Amino acid sequence: MVEILRHRGPDGDSHHLDKERGVALGHARLSIIGIHSGTQPIPARDERCILACNGEFYDYKRLRSRLMTRGDRFSTRSDSEIALPLYERLGLDFVEHLRGEFAFALYDRKLDRLILVRDRFGIRPLFWHQNDQGLYFASEVKGLLINPEVPRKLDRRAALNQLMHTMVPGTSAFDGIHALEPGCMLIATRRNGRIDINIQRYWDLDFPEAGGHDDASDEEQVDAVRRELVDSVTFRLEADVPVGCYLSGGIDSCSILGMASGAQQSPVKAFTISFDNEDYDEAAIAKEMADEVNADQDLICLGADELYGDNYVRTAWHAERTFYNTLGVAKWCMSRHVQRAGYKTVITGEGADELFGGYPALKRDMFLHGLDDEPPETRAAYEEALHKSNEVFRGAILAETERSHDAWNDLMGFTPSWLQPWMGTLELARPLLSDATQEELAGYDPVAAIAEKVDPDRLRGRHALDKAQYSWSKTMLEGQILNWGGDRVDMANSMESRPAFLDHHVAELATRIPPRLRIRGNIEKWVLREAMRGVLPEVLYKREKFAFMAPPAHTDSAKKARVQSLLDEYADPASIAEAGLLSPERTTRFIEEWQQ
Repeated sequence: MVEILRHRGPDGDSHHLDKERGVALGHARLSIIGIHSGTQPIPARDERCILACNGEFYDYKRLRSRLMTRGDRFSTRSDSEIALPLYERLGLDFVEHLRGEFAFALYDRKLDRLILVRDRFGIRPLFWHQNDQGLYFASEVKGLLINPEVPRKLDRRAALNQLMHTMVPGTSAFDGIHALEPGCMLIATRRNGRIDINIQRYWDLDFPEAGGHDDASDEEQVDAVRRELVDSVTFRLEADVPVGCYLSGGIDSCSILGMASGAQQSPVKAFTISFDNEDYDEAAIAKEMADEVNADQDLICLGADELYGDNYVRTAWHAERTFYNTLGVAKWCMSRHVQRAGYKTVITGEGADELFGGYPALKRDMFLHGLDDEPPETRAAYEEALHKSNEVFRGAILAETERSHDAWNDLMGFTPSWLQPWMGTLELARPLLSDATQEELAGYDPVAAIAEKVDPDRLRGRHALDKAQYSWSKTMLEGQILNWGGDRVDMANSMESRPAFLDHHVAELATRIPPRLRIRGNIEKWVLREAMRGVLPEVLYKREKFAFMAPPAHTDSAKKARVQSLLDEYADPASIAEAGLLSPERTTRFIEEWQQ
């Protein structure tokens, strides 16, 4: 199990086996803090507990100092070790003091209790399976499937959700293998020879009810965002190895680079992806930002040869799910490049759109459902402006036609704009299923299944923009952006990404900011732009949101040919029939129509 996850931790491995209790913990280590003294699993000094952790705890030095004044002692220099004395002092409330991105297992010998914990946004993955033989867990599904006690069977319901590209929270592509949801801990206690499981949510995005947002002045709101972000970036520069930054042409990564450059007071290494299609390439704007802060920019250019073929296959293996754009492959290429350049960690810009209202779909919902106090002519003008923007992404990020679903209308009062294009994708995908699969899934509604996993108490009485942001964050953020756009393709090459916007202190501040300051007029992320105005070049400060995507296959003949070679190898009628999920005839006809 450890060996198949070696890409996540090539710097060493160790394990703890307690045959008497039937407990095994294994760990493959990527050494970033406490390089020479942080071997895991880490036992507590009194050996009551033992910990195996993937990820980072920030502000750990202050916590260590405070704990040491109360008599606690540490055996390593690793940030991970602070979880042990916090747990022994505070019990399950210890998670409230952990700041960062992490997934870990902690076994308490005294209580014969195992605790699995995942960070608040699901930046680090964690999967589990339970059967009559026991409870099994790993950072990736492949770490479970290598165990002969865990069944290897695709979940047909999940397959349909994979085809529409919107997963049900808490699921994987495999039957009986669950994802521990973000902000949750799984508590496994053995009683009378059986393992009882209790899952508790210890944190969630909590928007105030409509009208209950902070009433501070605009200037105070901007200053507060700036302070929290500077703290977040500064914490993420903490490491015993060099820390770089990912840099695209968007305000999110440019803001991160600007703050990191100020905090480090020396040139920061900035890694940029360039594409061979000017409609999707942001390298020129990224270079302007790098020049502005005197960053050491390292740029790679990617075309058909890099985005398809073996790289595509490797990315799918690491992501363990479908992806609709080769952005994930591009990120895999970048993380390999970063690792070869001698870097193990970078700070990234994911999460800003989720917290500050950056996506076109969020803007659309604000205009359509969040302007009740505005006159009709203003709403009409806003919608006209929205439909003129981001035309290159219509049909991918914004739906071509309006769609609605009763389950979401009941949940939110409207069907969120971010979901509508994937409902269109479902209409294309469902007819491709084999007759047997269609019969098995006849009563299954994948759109309703997603809605059932979204907490209605977090939506009731909230502003339309808050509802849209919450629903996206509970689904696509964890399942897509932090998966094949984040951890899974970064750690594939032993490279840790640190998304500074997804610090829970930043998030808790962002939820209290009035919607009108997140999207002001036709300007998305207004409060963030103002907070970063001093570090952003003018072109970026004024730039409309442009989603970072790789050029799709239809944009040139070379990419189309590379897709065809993948289809020839993996999607011929015999392979489709053997897999059993899809109809070979209908799928072949679908591909032929695309080719034409």
